[in-house]
Amino acid sequence: MAERKRLKPEEASFFGFSVKPKEGIRHPRYSLTKEQLQQLQELRKPLLTVTGKSTLTDAEGNVIMEWTKENLKEQDRLKAVQYAIEALKEDIEPTKPIERPKKQGNPNLINQYTLTDYHLGMMAWHEESGSDWDMKIAEDTLVNFFEIAISHSPECDEAIFSELGDFLHWDGLDAVTPGNGHLLDADTRFTKLVRVAIRVIRRVITMLLEKYQKVHLIIAEGNHNLASSVWMREMLSSFYENEPRLVIDTRPDPYYCITFGKNCLFYHHGHKRGLNNIDSVFVSKFKKEFGESDFVYGHIGHLHNLQVKETNLMVLEQHRTLAAKDAYASRGGWGSDRDAKVITYHKDYGEVSRQTINIKMLE
Repeated sequence: MAERKRLKPEEASFFGFSVKPKEGIRHPRYSLTKEQLQQLQELRKPLLTVTGKSTLTDAEGNVIMEWTKENLKEQDRLKAVQYAIEALKEDIEPTKPIERPKKQGNPNLINQYTLTDYHLGMMAWHEESGSDWDMKIAEDTLVNFFEIAISHSPECDEAIFSELGDFLHWDGLDAVTPGNGHLLDADTRFTKLVRVAIRVIRRVITMLLEKYQKVHLIIAEGNHNLASSVWMREMLSSFYENEPRLVIDTRPDPYYCITFGKNCLFYHHGHKRGLNNIDSVFVSKFKKEFGESDFVYGHIGHLHNLQVKETNLMVLEQHRTLAAKDAYASRGGWGSDRDAKVITYHKDYGEVSRQTINIKMLE
């Protein structure tokens, strides 16, 4: 008996189907036989990379046993996550559009809400690191920030929510860093972390759509949430498929760009490139957008402290975080003030104002 599955263009071609156009943001469905479904599972299975080989020999050098060590490369892990997301998206029922705000703002302005390194799910104890941080504090702080930030921002029609990466403190069932496996101070179980992350992000999106005519959303890849940033972007894009006023950047490359009038705005977490060499990367990836702009700004996070650098190409800003220090940062002597900013850009004049909201205003 045939079963209908959504296929990417290359998968459809593999089975000899004529490639259909996308259904909105989703890949089209095709009828697959039982044999084709089994082939699809094999096709989507992540490849294992050989990391070593061990051989057991006797005293004369004869091979008694031999085995191969295999592991998943980072890109293969992300590929596996992507396929899992594609399967889950088939069952997501898109939400109804949120009612458009009746009040019109200044069409020449756009407010950028900048959040980075929020580390939702991290546990910090004030006696050890100076401040407490857990799931409840993090969720309440984020909602309070947007309530205050929205009320204090200039009236305009468009907004950007730029989440610059590491929104989640860890990336899977084990509370470790994805790249090196370093143990992390975790407040809760991963299932609960995912639930709270989705809930609070959806709440923020609703707040912004109730205020602005159009909202741009960036969920950037970070070094703590390589896979989580993928499923968060894809799940939200599926859930808000019928919301024409929300634009979600789902590009897998960890460099992002939004243009507004004569402004070119770049975003990256900062885990691959930093202030000293990221400007040329932005330009190389977005040549057309850069060439058509008079005002160019780049935003990164990652190091949790404030730095601003002006190069021949653009103004770069490394942003602070609202999150508390964990034990690792405190013991290492790293510290900075905690805040987040709303930056307002004018279509013709670049940045014209900013609101800085520090953690004391949210406690």
